Amino acid sequence: MAQKIEMVEVAARDGLQNEKVLFSTADKLELIARAIAAGSKRIEVASFVHPGRVPQMADAEAVCAGLPKRDPKDVTYVGLVLNKRGALRALETQVHELGAVISASDGFGTRNQGRTADETVQDAIEIIRLGKEHGRSAQAVISVAFGCPFDGEIAPTRVAELARKVAAAGPREIGLGDTIGVAVPSQVKSVMAAVKAAAPGIPIRLHFHDTRNTAVANAWAGVEAGAATLDASIGGIGGCPFAPSATGNVATEDVQYLLQRSGWETGLKLDGLIDTAKWLTEKMGRTLPGLVSRAGGFPQEGSKE
Repeated sequence: MAQKIEMVEVAARDGLQNEKVLFSTADKLELIARAIAAGSKRIEVASFVHPGRVPQMADAEAVCAGLPKRDPKDVTYVGLVLNKRGALRALETQVHELGAVISASDGFGTRNQGRTADETVQDAIEIIRLGKEHGRSAQAVISVAFGCPFDGEIAPTRVAELARKVAAAGPREIGLGDTIGVAVPSQVKSVMAAVKAAAPGIPIRLHFHDTRNTAVANAWAGVEAGAATLDASIGGIGGCPFAPSATGNVATEDVQYLLQRSGWETGLKLDGLIDTAKWLTEKMGRTLPGLVSRAGGFPQEGSKE
């Protein structure tokens, strides 16, 4: 019997937020629809941030209004929010879940959110409280959990302390974000171990960028260490506007290939992910970072196992 792990599709939010060419609302809705058709059950659909800071997300409400009505037990729509104002915006839409962001460093927190690391924890606690009050799920991701472009190395004990504080608010899960793609597998395991000890019983989600070609290896290390959920972006698109050299997310199709061939069940369909990556390639007019969408799966049609 195959082991199961959850995947969160982030192409429509983290994937697009750093793109210079604006995607239309209709194209974002098609991307989400294609992800659902490929088996995605939990999808970041938008971020509720100031449009002057992230122009690509200026149509967050319009995207949410255009989404097909779905039961969150079937497909969960996630909205990223950084503060109370963003949370209140999101709660006016049909998103099922609020995603808060905690910064593991002051350097990144002040540039990304205008808040110190400790202030971002308080913001996340407030967001989780608001979500619960309105009958929505809520979770928090600790960004730059494996290294910061401004403050350098981040100690696992620091990440664990932040996790312990937010755990008291009862989030659905705690995410660990490798925002600039510096993590290596041994570090993934050590940070996860520290967070598990600090926040026992709370599932861990992992969010990797492939900036230094380590994201697939890190994802596998996370699976081996007991991660409940992995984030990924179709085509490997994405990046953070406020972190230097924060290139694309790990490609959903690349992670799916790894897991599928290793006997793990995600509910995703590799062919559908590859088709969507090719569609994104045409829309963006460039080759995307994902590799499996270019090489194809294995065994390929007509071949024998």
